[in-house]
Amino acid sequence: MPDLAPYASDPWLSRGRLYPEDETTARGPRDAFQRDRDRIVHSISFRRLRHKTQVFLAPDGDHFRVRLTHSIEVAQIGRTIARALGLNEDLTEALCLAHDIGHPPFGHAGEDALKAALSKQGGFDHNGNTLRALTEIDSPYPRFPGLNLTWETLEGLAKHNGPVTAPQWALAKADNEFPLELETFAGLEAQVAAIADDIAYDNHDIDDGLRAGLLSLDQLLTVPMIAARWDQCRVRFPEVTPPRLTGELIRGQIGGMVNDLIETSRVAIAESGIKSPDDARDVGRALVGFSDAMRDNERGLKRFMYANLYHHPLQVAAADKARVVVAGLFAAYHATPSLMAGEWPARLPPEEPWLSRHVADFIAGMTDRYAIARYREIVGPIDLPEGF
Repeated sequence: MPDLAPYASDPWLSRGRLYPEDETTARGPRDAFQRDRDRIVHSISFRRLRHKTQVFLAPDGDHFRVRLTHSIEVAQIGRTIARALGLNEDLTEALCLAHDIGHPPFGHAGEDALKAALSKQGGFDHNGNTLRALTEIDSPYPRFPGLNLTWETLEGLAKHNGPVTAPQWALAKADNEFPLELETFAGLEAQVAAIADDIAYDNHDIDDGLRAGLLSLDQLLTVPMIAARWDQCRVRFPEVTPPRLTGELIRGQIGGMVNDLIETSRVAIAESGIKSPDDARDVGRALVGFSDAMRDNERGLKRFMYANLYHHPLQVAAADKARVVVAGLFAAYHATPSLMAGEWPARLPPEEPWLSRHVADFIAGMTDRYAIARYREIVGPIDLPEGF
């Protein structure tokens, strides 16, 4: 492992696991954060990301990204940044790979439907559900529930987007059992994971949008940052046709954002004077971030993507159908819990709010395809947009 900076998370100084384990008997030569990463990779929750929405719902096209491929791409970007900043790459990778595990089927559309279904039982939040999946629901080990991840991994997943002042019930429950200091910023590895996520989907969603025909190059060139990068590509490769250059455009975008982030973060870390991971948590602000100019450009790109891709009429229509599927499943399972698979009916809590939350747990773990199949089986036919 490369030499770690003093403010990097050290696996040998971890705050440990909720359920103590003898790390000296671990299978293979792995430290605590490497074991966390491997537990995540081998989990059922991670495998299900293969058929969960990234941009397009239950895509038929083999070339479109899903939550699994997105998470792998985030991890690649995150490790690059962590290495350059002297941070722990394995912890960063674990956080990147697990950050979307709590998403229900159909992404944010599915989350909206579950949030509405649980409006009187505390609501639903995919970030809190990530903690719930990894600490309770996905339980492959004989001696403890969940994956028993280290404090640093759970803390990073809980607050990679910043301090949490009003945690939703699932996150509050996890914090009550293993206090995660939600009022402070997370360690630097979690800050890297959060922005690696932004860099990945900002640019890879462009690629998917072009491939699907919902975005055009002419549209993209109205975004100043994209236009400037495109001009650079045309100068470097004047003989190459535009369709062949879009990959170079995406790579250049990612490289430019990563380089800006590394340079800006190095300066911020140095000026902060931090000497330990806890110093980074207590400094009162995020230290990993873009320059002012890049942050403004990135926000402009996001506005463009929401207006032209995420809120495209075809995407809105698909999201509406997805909410119907999730809402219909919740109503059916809530009315007749015996319809749930496996041991889920036997574990049904007798009272609210936990009864409704249990039903939501079952649905949140579904893939897009499984949710559609179960809806058609227990609710009825539904006319879905092309691609389902």
